[in-house]
Amino acid sequence: MNPASLRFALLFLLAAFAEILVAQTVLAQTLVLEGTRGPGKGKHIVLVSGDEEYRSEEALPQLAKILSTHHGFKCTVLFAIDRNDGTINPNQRDNIPGAEALDTADLMILFTRWRDLPDEQMKHFVDYIESGKPIIGMRTATHAFDLKTSKTYQRYTWNSKEWDGGFGRQVLGETWVKHHGQHGKQSTRGRIVKGQEKHPILRGIRDGEIWGPTDVYEVAMPLPGDSQPLLLGQVLAGMQPSDSPVEGPQNDPMRPVAWVKTYTGAQGKKARIFTTTMGSSQDLENEGFRRLLVNAAYWALGMEQKIASKSKVDLVGDYRATPFKFGGFRKGIKPADLAH
Repeated sequence: MNPASLRFALLFLLAAFAEILVAQTVLAQTLVLEGTRGPGKGKHIVLVSGDEEYRSEEALPQLAKILSTHHGFKCTVLFAIDRNDGTINPNQRDNIPGAEALDTADLMILFTRWRDLPDEQMKHFVDYIESGKPIIGMRTATHAFDLKTSKTYQRYTWNSKEWDGGFGRQVLGETWVKHHGQHGKQSTRGRIVKGQEKHPILRGIRDGEIWGPTDVYEVAMPLPGDSQPLLLGQVLAGMQPSDSPVEGPQNDPMRPVAWVKTYTGAQGKKARIFTTTMGSSQDLENEGFRRLLVNAAYWALGMEQKIASKSKVDLVGDYRATPFKFGGFRKGIKPADLAH
């Protein structure tokens, strides 16, 4: 082999080795759960965490385990990763590695808050959003992006003036407005909207069964476009499911906390959208809320005929939700630590 050919071969091998290292690094920064048997076999769900307060980094791995273990979906969970040590760090607002998993996703479940992602990561989100594929937004996904450094995708930011309310309002149905319930003092009971009792997403769920310690968010009344509320948030006087509803304007009228709508992407395809403003890791301890999310995944994928009369939503593994608060995440955890 002549020197030029040898040099080319070495460069090729070095480039291939570098790609392998990058791929292994990204894989180590995500959690991939291969689906077992079930109706979801062959479908790929990508769940994206990244919020500083409500412990999405705990909620979404558990939801992924439920979807993969009980229903057969392949699930990939993405996290906000500390650029220095590779641990999960919700305060790292500019880094969610592995976003290219969205290129092969059938459903995106988004639970981020005010992320300022670089263009090379944000591109995968935008390509997915505009593809016409379904989206589930949880809690702070109404204000998922705060793109201060990116000019390319500025319109998706939560308070966009160019695209009123950005991704939240235009795609999910609402952006961040304010707390309606008293944060950390008043919890939420889900009440089924009259006339929606037979909606597939509510199958197997009793009125008032859904409860969570997160408070009700303020949303537009009525919600824009073709949004159809499924659950209203009854503001409770305290932080226990047995607490009584508060009297007065907080519950008259009640605000929607879960709704469905559609979004037509840039490619002209209409996506099914499900949004809930509930969703902390503690909310996932409620069986009815877990069933709501699992049913919503089936519905979003156009698989509502496969929703069981009472979907299996047992917790997988030892799940102990951390109470929501800023700075309350568990330090030193890597995605691989959450596999079991």
